[in-house]
Amino acid sequence: MRFCDAALLYAVSDRSWTQHLSLYEQVERAIAGGITCLQLREKNCPYGEFAAEIADILPLCRRNGVPLIVNDCVQAAVNCKADGVHVGQSDMPAREVRRIIGPDMLLGVSVQTVEQALQAQLDGADYLGAGAVFATPTKPDAAEVPLAVLRSICRAVRIPVVAIGGINRNTIRSLSGSGVSGVAVVSALFGAPDIAAAARELRRLAAEVCAHV
Repeated sequence: MRFCDAALLYAVSDRSWTQHLSLYEQVERAIAGGITCLQLREKNCPYGEFAAEIADILPLCRRNGVPLIVNDCVQAAVNCKADGVHVGQSDMPAREVRRIIGPDMLLGVSVQTVEQALQAQLDGADYLGAGAVFATPTKPDAAEVPLAVLRSICRAVRIPVVAIGGINRNTIRSLSGSGVSGVAVVSALFGAPDIAAAARELRRLAAEVCAHV
């Protein structure tokens, strides 16, 4: 699977934003608005519940050509036949994840430095999530990655880089010229009163600022 085609508008789930809608309904609206990839990130969800959630949403994503990436839980991703796994620096090492998932599933790795980016590429990552590029309420303790470092990461690797952290309609244009292939959004999408409309606007803006790899 060529991830660069799916990198443009990368949605990341967060149950704290579901409010009156189910996660399924939120994803439905986000897909209708034009997201190109979905990561299910539910850090505090029991395994059985998380696996059921993946199994429920995966057919929706498949029908619409949107890859479904599972955050951290490699076992659930493999068992549910998700499209990929995303891990952070404190999760299972990327090289071990690649060994478990095989060559065909997508592997994403979170990075904050050029050194981490090069190591992730060497370990078999298909794409990188770089950030937080701006302060973010979703992860208030996340270290910020300066735009100069983001540009250096993009220049250093051959795989797509997705910027994440505090990206919204007001901050996204600051990424222009950085070399990123896509943007990851959480609250700017799932916290919006009209998720489909927010997705449409964010996709349009992402197309303006992101590099074509």
